Amino acid sequence: FDLKTVLLDPNPHIDLDIPVYEETLQNFLKAVNNYKNRSIAAITDKRTKDGAEKKKLQDRAQKVETEISRCKVQEIELMATLEKEQAERKDAELAVAAFKRQITSLHERSTTMQAQIDEYRVLIASLKSDKGKERSTLNSHASRVAPELHAFENLLACAIEGMEKEQLLISFRCVDISDPNREFSFILDVSGTNYKVVKTSPPLPSLPLLVDKLNITQDIFAFIVQTRQEF
Repeated sequence: FDLKTVLLDPNPHIDLDIPVYEETLQNFLKAVNNYKNRSIAAITDKRTKDGAEKKKLQDRAQKVETEISRCKVQEIELMATLEKEQAERKDAELAVAAFKRQITSLHERSTTMQAQIDEYRVLIASLKSDKGKERSTLNSHASRVAPELHAFENLLACAIEGMEKEQLLISFRCVDISDPNREFSFILDVSGTNYKVVKTSPPLPSLPLLVDKLNITQDIFAFIVQTRQEF
């Protein structure tokens, strides 16, 4: 509008176009209300989403806390197992050290025993050599005295033969006049300080008395003569 023209009019009047204003105002209020509703809806939706996300995060945090607790329990168990294994390892190391000492001691004893064995082997070899020489000498003597021994055995009708375990087999002939070839014998054990007669053929009832007398006198030759007389 033209203000000058309006002021020249006797009844100045300005058309404010109220309906258009009201319509514009209503449209503005409607737009504001729509914006408010959209904002509230957006805020509500965001709040809902944030609540869901927060719950999800809380659930994840709870799971993490549970996992942390489980890991702590496992850590405690692992520490206990580690301590047990360390103790067992220490015991094993002590046992191994003891075994090593025993092995060292056994090696030393083995070395000592081996040295003794070598000494014994040398001694045995020397004894075998000496025994061989003695046996050769005895065989030589035996070959020379064998005829004399055989002659004495025939003359005395008595033979003495060595047996195992320091026993002597003493046999007689020409005891029984009716059967001169019949043999009478006994086995005398001379391994101990007290002599024993192991066996007689035939049995001799007076043998215990003769053995007691032998152990008192220690005279084997007299015992042989007396035993022949008893047969």
